[in-house]
This record gives sequence, C-alpha cells and structure tokens, in this order.
Amino acid sequence: MAEYDLPHVSHDLSGQSALVTGASSGLGRRYARVLAWAGARVAITGRRLELLESLKAEIAQGGGIAEAIVLDMTNPNDIVAAVDKAQQKLGTLTILVNNAGVPDSNYATKLSGELIQRVFDTNLKGPFILSCEFARRLMGSGKPGRIVNISSAASFYYAGDGAALYSTTKAGLNRMTETLAVEWSRFNINVNAIAPGAFNSEMMDGMLERMGDIAAKMPRKRVFDAALLDSSLLFLCSPASEAVTGTIIRADDGQYPR
Repeated sequence: MAEYDLPHVSHDLSGQSALVTGASSGLGRRYARVLAWAGARVAITGRRLELLESLKAEIAQGGGIAEAIVLDMTNPNDIVAAVDKAQQKLGTLTILVNNAGVPDSNYATKLSGELIQRVFDTNLKGPFILSCEFARRLMGSGKPGRIVNISSAASFYYAGDGAALYSTTKAGLNRMTETLAVEWSRFNINVNAIAPGAFNSEMMDGMLERMGDIAAKMPRKRVFDAALLDSSLLFLCSPASEAVTGTIIRADDGQYPR
C-alpha cells in the first residue's frame, strides 16, 4: 500500500511541463503565471506573439521557464505543430490547460456562418484535437498527466440573453471532459474542468458593456477576481488530485442557480 504524507496536498509542479492555450491575455495569462510559480515549465500559446513574448519575459523575471508559441485553435495543423514544438523545447508535456475560447455575444439567429464555425472550432473542436495530440504523446511516454478544460457556468445556466452558441460549446466541453476521462483513465491521464462564473476579464468587460451591471442581481453583488480560480487549477494539476477525473468544478461564487 502506498504511503502518503498527512495531509496529502502539494502545489509543487517541479519537473512538469505544461501547455496553456489562450495565454496571451485574461485567465490564460494568469494560469500560465500560476503554473510557472508552482515550478512547471510552461508553453504559452495564443495568436498574439508580442503579448506571449511579454508574458515569457515576465515569467523568466520571476525565475520560471516559458516558451512562447503562436497557435490558432481553429487550425488543426497549428495544433499539431504547437504540441511538437512545446515538447521539443520543454520535454514531454504532462499538463494541458484548454483555456482558449471566444464568445458569440448575439442571438442565435443573428450569427453568421463564419462566426458559428469559429466559435465551435475554438471552444470545442480545437480543444478535442489538442487533447488527443497531448494524450497520444503522453501515452507513448508512460507518464501520468492532467488535462484541465476551462468551461463556464454558462454550460449549466443560460439566461437567454444572447450567448446560446457559447453555452452550447461549453456544455460540449463538459461532456468531452467526462468521456475522455473514462477513455484515458487506464493511462493515468486525468481529465477535469473548471466552470467559472462571472469574473473580471477582457471578455467580461465586453459583456458588461452590452448588458450593464449584472452583479446587482447576484447574491454576493460582485464580479469576482480571477485570483479566486487559482486554487482549483493547482488542485487539478497537482499529484493530490490523482483520484479526481471526469469532474467539473463549478467555481461561480454562488452566482447562478443549481
């Protein structure tokens, strides 16, 4: 029987290599910094190279290691190339954070075919392809791994205010989390998700401009700080979460009904 420390909790990710999508801004940028702080080498990916390079320098200044890689989640060839480059630079990837996402911000009947395709590709198809590329290489190495998908409270709750497509793709991401967790459990690859509520971000700024003060209707009367999501990420990426897979953590500050 294995011997575990009491309590069996650690945020030390030394020796781990992670890839974070959508790291050029918002929650992805923060998550990349958090993983680097915990000791992981981090491949930071996104479409805006100048912002990635800025983040890389910031992580290096704090003593961490990061590699900036341009990645368009709507392009399958980009996805494969990004994983290959990340592994060449940082070694076998053991942590994947599928954070990149785009909103629709309109009623379903007003969406163009181009936008519908982009939202599906970025929020669901891209993460599925990337997860498979990550898992395939990890299985070949024989190492355990962690996938954390960044979903949304909108995957459970839709107020009918013009984000039906976004809500649909995030619900699909939840189901992807559950099914891949089952399929890859025997390879010791844990697949989980975090479903945040309304927190401060660039995406939220646009929503507040469109919808006004949504916090007034929330129990705690606030749009919370993204820092409150750090602990969920670190738990799901750490060895202490070994028995947790196929789970969606609803980190919504009690904003929405159950």
